[in-house]
Amino acid sequence: MHFHNTRAAEDARVVPRQLPGDVRGFVNRTEELHRLDAILTGGEGDSVVVAICVIAGTAGAGKTSLALRWAHQVKADFPDGQLYVNLRGYDPGEPVTGQEALHRFLTGLGVPPGAVPTDTEAAAALFRSLSADRRVLIVLDNAATVAQVRPLLPGHAGCLVIVTSRDRLSGLAVRDGAHRITLGTLPEPEAVALLRAVTSGYRPEDDAEKLAELARLCARLPLALRIAAERAASHPHMRLDELIADLRDESALWAALSTGDEQDADAVRSVFAWSYRALSPAAARLFRLLGLHPGPGFGLGAVSALAGISVRQARQLLDVLVGGHLLEQTAPDRFEFHDLLRAYATEQSRLEETADSRAAALWRVLDWYLHTADAAQSRITPAREHVPLDPADEKVVPLSFADYDQAVDWSEREQTNLVAATRAAEKAGLDRHAWQLSAVFWSAQAPSAAVTDWLVTGEIGLRAVRRLGDRVGEAGILESLGFAYRRLNDLPEALNSHREALAIRRELGDTRGEASALNALGLLALRTRRLRDAEEQFVRAMAIFHELGAAHWEAVTRANLATVHFEAGRLTEAESNLEQALVVYERMASKGSVGNVLRIRSAIYLERGELTEADRVAHEALDIALELRDHVMEGYWLLYVGDVQQELGQCAEALISYQRSATIHRRLGDRSREALAWCGAGRTYQRLERTGEAADLYRSAAAVHQELGDSWHHALALNGLAMSLFAEDEAEAGRHWTDALRLLADYDDVRAVKLRDGIAGRLTDGH
Repeated sequence: MHFHNTRAAEDARVVPRQLPGDVRGFVNRTEELHRLDAILTGGEGDSVVVAICVIAGTAGAGKTSLALRWAHQVKADFPDGQLYVNLRGYDPGEPVTGQEALHRFLTGLGVPPGAVPTDTEAAAALFRSLSADRRVLIVLDNAATVAQVRPLLPGHAGCLVIVTSRDRLSGLAVRDGAHRITLGTLPEPEAVALLRAVTSGYRPEDDAEKLAELARLCARLPLALRIAAERAASHPHMRLDELIADLRDESALWAALSTGDEQDADAVRSVFAWSYRALSPAAARLFRLLGLHPGPGFGLGAVSALAGISVRQARQLLDVLVGGHLLEQTAPDRFEFHDLLRAYATEQSRLEETADSRAAALWRVLDWYLHTADAAQSRITPAREHVPLDPADEKVVPLSFADYDQAVDWSEREQTNLVAATRAAEKAGLDRHAWQLSAVFWSAQAPSAAVTDWLVTGEIGLRAVRRLGDRVGEAGILESLGFAYRRLNDLPEALNSHREALAIRRELGDTRGEASALNALGLLALRTRRLRDAEEQFVRAMAIFHELGAAHWEAVTRANLATVHFEAGRLTEAESNLEQALVVYERMASKGSVGNVLRIRSAIYLERGELTEADRVAHEALDIALELRDHVMEGYWLLYVGDVQQELGQCAEALISYQRSATIHRRLGDRSREALAWCGAGRTYQRLERTGEAADLYRSAAAVHQELGDSWHHALALNGLAMSLFAEDEAEAGRHWTDALRLLADYDDVRAVKLRDGIAGRLTDGH
């Protein structure tokens, strides 16, 4: 839905620069680079720019190196940026989903992280829209299937997509006209040149025949050649004959174990083993334990916990592994494996570590994620009750955070690993870790996090806590699931979750938990405009919190009650409750809660005609949302900013606010509030006497509210639609007003009665 009168392209575009660094010591593959150049210029086949090229080949053939080398050479031809994602299609762990990759791409193009659509199809559509008039180079590394690639394809020929895969991905050629470059092993002269390039300056010049023999033992595969060359470079005084003899012995061992079906793979594994056996015992142990890490990448603290060593020792050993090409460093203190090396490390951990040792390593790293997330919760949601945790393993040193931003940065960075850790805990039968990780992760999520990511862990946590029979923990997970479902507008599931949580709280005699569940049910009633039910739940919850001396949560329910009073047209009561809540929030420095009070106050000021005050507090609330990097708050509170701007006659500014709100809610997957933004824009277009555009927006909003079963907002949208249409089609306007009256029949609050009477009057008077 396009709104007019907005700032050009939302001011300046963000230009992503996601390519990893160029490959050091890259040599050869000249013919393949020329073919890629020809594809870029349209010299292969069609006369137009080719959209897709698949670089296929065996594991370790250098597909990624070729793609990155060429991408760096031509990036100037793509002024709108370069996008990159490692899809991990062949990793031992979970591959990257289309949704995860789209999240990376969309945030790279300037979409706020928490505002990416939670639905893959919607996210893909947004990606196609954002890339439609841009010239972007897109590198999709390590794709396993066409299905992984398809959502990540732009719809514009000005973009170029490079896909690397061990598979030929024939579907891309058949359906999308993709070109294919197949990489085999390097010709012997090129393999020797690669060995010389890596060892140059570290060793005396080695004999060409001996280098050729070393290359043959590496099956002339670039990954194996680089590891072998690094080994040779790190032993400048060792004769190449000795290194070759060691590798030949290792190769003979692998040949004896091999079926002979995968000679290249066996050669690569022999190089891995040869390099691995040259490590010190401490470095070798760390290498194989890293194969047990549940996520694709890892930081220094997690490595320290996994191995049960100090951070200083971990850093030293990681430097050794990076230096030997057995590990890649992706950022300061961040590391990951090539997928083949990860598989080899995991295999070595099974062969050389006892079951108890592997279990202890996994326990330690799960402890590290659990207790570090708990520390992040203290900064991100300090008022929320913590899950009682057992002390961390004595060899685990969790992180602590100096401030809110530091905790949010960590949470955003570790989102994927927290999901993976919860999965790993369930798979290992560690149910206590599984449900606690799920529960703590809910409270330690970055405000930008997509709620669908947490739902995966929430379902794992619920299964785990039920297996343990921990009713307190079960109620907590159910409550979190209820809030997650509400954010996704799945109100029946939200209601079931909260009712189950309330039943458990009452069964256990947990009065504080009962109050929390009542507050959650009140929010659901408020969402569906069952105002009497909502007021009843909030009053009961508030009384319990007051008895318990839980001042913050008493203030929360009081502010929620104020919203009910405002919706019912009881402004004086609403304002009184807001003032009492604000005193508590300010004393506790609860910024998000202060912003929520300001949001409701803005609506009260607006209704009383105090536009200057309404504008001031609405913008104060929005500033708080921006400071907290909370896109749920930002998107919702922009609706209130837009309402005030519209009443001030600032129609262009109001349209911008509604557009921002609609865009954020589309990306969050909140279709209800996206439709509210459309209604706000519709009212603005009515004010501008652009009734056709207003009607289009109201129609779209009415359809969404009808689909969601939201009778109140459906009726409001139909009323707006009728008013937009009346001048040109009185009969159609009358039909929409009649439908609106039917929808409003069950509401009896002051606002509903006033709206119903107004519509009935228009139908009677014919205007």
